[in-house]
Amino acid sequence: MAESILKLKDVAVFQKDSMVLNDINLEVKKGEFVYLIGKTGSGKSSFMKTLYGDLPLKEGNGRIVNFNLKTMEEKDIPFLRRKLGIVFQDFKLLPDRNINNNLLFVLKATGWKDSEKMNAKTEEVLDKVGMKTKGFKFPHELSGGEQQRIAIARALLNDPELILADEPTGNLDPQTSVEVMKVLQEINATGRTILMATHDYALILKYPSKTLKCDGNRVFEVVQKAV
Repeated sequence: MAESILKLKDVAVFQKDSMVLNDINLEVKKGEFVYLIGKTGSGKSSFMKTLYGDLPLKEGNGRIVNFNLKTMEEKDIPFLRRKLGIVFQDFKLLPDRNINNNLLFVLKATGWKDSEKMNAKTEEVLDKVGMKTKGFKFPHELSGGEQQRIAIARALLNDPELILADEPTGNLDPQTSVEVMKVLQEINATGRTILMATHDYALILKYPSKTLKCDGNRVFEVVQKAV
């Protein structure tokens, strides 16, 4: 039986003092690829932020990659994030340095010291997303799809147990979205767990998988039917 990577019981999600989502009970197991869908403003981003410690869990119980979201202290958050790979819609690459240095910056920030190992790791993750030759380029020299591949590579640096992808194809055209999706699928095929927030239904139909929906302040599993 696959181990549980994320488990939420009777969880409510708050944005400051207002409750965004309520009564969430769900489990994501190791190796699963799970979509999180819902309209803009339905609480997807707040849900994701609660998972990586940006919003505190005030109500209910939650465990993610062996961290207790309820009892976790602020000082624990960097350690939680080392076990998570987070991919944002707007890439969040540092514009003032090339791709290699973007990745090395993250490794240094998370405690890596050995420059040989760091260089080998950056090469390894760039290779995984098909960007091995682009390390010397600056973010502005890359297309949106290439920047998102780099963002995925960055998320892989610390061998995360769970990748949280928040609208990773939101700023990309359909063809590029499919290319980025293929990269995520390949990563999932190696046994990594992925939770991806998206409103790109074409992708969900093309790559069907377990789907959670944010709607009416709830999160629940839906069965995808081809339209």
